[in-house]
Amino acid sequence: MGTVPQPREQTHWGADAHRMVASSEAAASVATEMNASRLRALLQGRRERLALGQEAIAERLGISPRAYGNWERGRVKEWTDEKLYALAGALEMSEFQTNLLFLYAVDREAHADMSPISSRHEAHPDGTSAFLSDYDVMMEALSLPAFVIDTQWNVKMANKAYRDLFANIKPHPTASPTANFLRFGLFHPEASTVLVDQQSWQLAMLTQLSSSLDRHDADTGLHAIRRDVYMHPALHKAYREDMPQWIMGSGADLVYHESAIRELRHPDPHIGLRGCRVVEETPRRLKSLGLTRLTLVLTDLEDERMADQGDRHGAHDHHAP
Repeated sequence: MGTVPQPREQTHWGADAHRMVASSEAAASVATEMNASRLRALLQGRRERLALGQEAIAERLGISPRAYGNWERGRVKEWTDEKLYALAGALEMSEFQTNLLFLYAVDREAHADMSPISSRHEAHPDGTSAFLSDYDVMMEALSLPAFVIDTQWNVKMANKAYRDLFANIKPHPTASPTANFLRFGLFHPEASTVLVDQQSWQLAMLTQLSSSLDRHDADTGLHAIRRDVYMHPALHKAYREDMPQWIMGSGADLVYHESAIRELRHPDPHIGLRGCRVVEETPRRLKSLGLTRLTLVLTDLEDERMADQGDRHGAHDHHAP
C-alpha cells in the first residue's frame, strides 16, 4: 500500500500566511512606537514651551509628579478621553495640538466629526455628479476665492475668484495653484508674489503636510510631497527643525488654525495687499466623497491690526491687578 502524499502546497501557503501576519504585526509595532515617540516629544515640548516643570503640570492635573512623569513617558495603562482632555488643558494646547495628542495616544482625532475618513466607506447615493455640478455653480457665484481639494490637496474644483487670484502665476509642471495648493505654496518659484508672508505660509503648509500624513499615513501622494520637501534643503530644515518648534507655540496647519491671518497680494491693484484667513466649510455630502472645501477670506490688514491690538490691551487689562 502506497504512502499518502503530504499536502506540501498547503504547508507552503501556511508558511506564507504566517510570514504575512508576522510582517503586519511588525509594521504595526513600528507604527505604535513611532506614535509613542511623537507623543513623548509633544508632551515634553509643550511643557518646555510653557517653561513649566513636571511638578507644575502634575499640580494642574491633581496627580503626583511621579504619575505625571509616567504620563509624559507614555507609561499609561489606558488613555481615556478624560485623561487626554485634562492633559490638553493642563498644557494649554490649541485645538490642533489636542488633535495631535489624540492621534498619537489613541490613533484617532479628538472629535469624530472633524475627520471625513470614516464616511468615505459609505455608499454614495445616486446623483453625485449632479450634486458636484450644482456645487460648482454655487462656488462660481462666490466673490471670495474658494476651492475644493482631496486628501492630497489636489485642487478638484475652483471658482473664478480663485483663478483670478493666481492669474499672473506662470505655468509649472507640478506646482500649479490650480493643480495642488500645497505644492504651489512650497515649490512654485513665484508663490511669494501672492503668498506674501511666505515663511508663515510655508510653516503652515508643512504642518498641514505632517498632520495630513498622520491621518492618511498610506497616501502615496502625500509621501511624494514629503520626499520632494526632503530634497529641498531649506524646506527640509524647516520641516525637521522649525515646524516642530512652531507647533509647540501657537502654530497649526492651514485648516485647523482659522484664527491665523496671513498676508496675501491680489494681482488686482484695487484689492492689493490683504490679510487672508483660510476657512474650511465642507457640507456633509462633499465630505462623504473625501473632499474639503476651503475659502480664502480676504480682510483689511489695518482693521486686523487694530483688532489684534484691542485684544492684547483687553487681555492686559484683564490680568492687571
